[in-house]
Amino acid sequence: MDVFEKCYRYTDAKEAVRRGYYPYFTPISSTDGTEVVIRGHRLIMIGSNNYLGLTTHPKVKEAAEEALRKYGTGCTGSRFLNGTLDIHEKLEEALADFVGKEAALVFSTGYQTNLGTISSLLGRGDYVIVDKADHASIIDGCILSKAEMRRYRHNDMESLKKVLEGLPDDGGRLVVVDGVFSMEGDLADLPGIVELAKDYGCRVMVDDAHGLGVMGPGGRGTCAHLGVSEDVDLIMGTFSKSFASIGGFIAGEADVIGYIKHHARSLIFSASMPPASVATVYAALQVIKEEPERIENLWRITRKMHEGYKSLGFDIGPSQTPIIPIIIGDRERTFMMWKELFREGVFVNPAIPPAVPPGRALLRTSYMATHTEEQMDRVLETMEKVGRKVGVLGREV
Repeated sequence: MDVFEKCYRYTDAKEAVRRGYYPYFTPISSTDGTEVVIRGHRLIMIGSNNYLGLTTHPKVKEAAEEALRKYGTGCTGSRFLNGTLDIHEKLEEALADFVGKEAALVFSTGYQTNLGTISSLLGRGDYVIVDKADHASIIDGCILSKAEMRRYRHNDMESLKKVLEGLPDDGGRLVVVDGVFSMEGDLADLPGIVELAKDYGCRVMVDDAHGLGVMGPGGRGTCAHLGVSEDVDLIMGTFSKSFASIGGFIAGEADVIGYIKHHARSLIFSASMPPASVATVYAALQVIKEEPERIENLWRITRKMHEGYKSLGFDIGPSQTPIIPIIIGDRERTFMMWKELFREGVFVNPAIPPAVPPGRALLRTSYMATHTEEQMDRVLETMEKVGRKVGVLGREV
């Protein structure tokens, strides 16, 4: 059989385009952060992970420009060989200090961070325990490691306990969990996980991609927010959210980070973060420290939207963060609402299985510190109008 045969048979995307319900790979022609222009149509952006609105911050842009002039456009090599600049190491020191760990290591993407960390620490004969709602990069890292993967029900400590009780005595054990779950915006029960991990001799790694810059004192993340930073062995973060760039890092004990540095294939065999991206992250970190009002404003907006959606009758699930899902359930109605919102000037992200559990299709909305009151009022008005039109709320009268 021709290996391309499945490609020729795949018509789902073409059919969605034909019907006008294809929401992916949408080209944005311009953006100021809170609003975007797509094919000449201006929309309020509530589908971005730019939580602190730093992609357009003058200090952040200036830092990127300065690094570009000093170092050029790229490193043209891996961190292992010619791709480590002094600013890579400067950033790693700052990140380790920010999350309260001895050392940190920067990767070119968050996805590569999880792949490299998990696959370098674990192997055959080891066990990796994951929440069923963990990010795909965690799952892929587990598969690549060839360790035996065990899953527990989402945020269910009794389920986790049963999994841990059933593990053999031999082999290493690592629990890997998201700090903030990216689809529904709920938090991991890190205190419960840490307690069970201690009881059953496990190490703990937290992927805090959506928590850093948002949760905890000074935006230091979900571990700090829940008071378990010292008990969590590894903290992972990405730069494509609050840090306004691209890349990722892992932080922990110096010896552990040193081992990952010399064994993670996704680090050793990938080109390093380009200079402008490194400088962007470092500048964003300084702004987070210097402008705490950004985090305060993000949470003021988050509370407004939580309360607004609930008062309108939307199901926003267990969200505790600026990620607020509009849970619809039905796939077709989810796409209908996405399309109508787009027409009305609001950009959201539809999520359907397998990205979410069956019967739990949703619109993923997320908010920025730079959104205005007027924009949020318009979003709530539009959501109500469209929700009634497509039957997610009570029908229009």
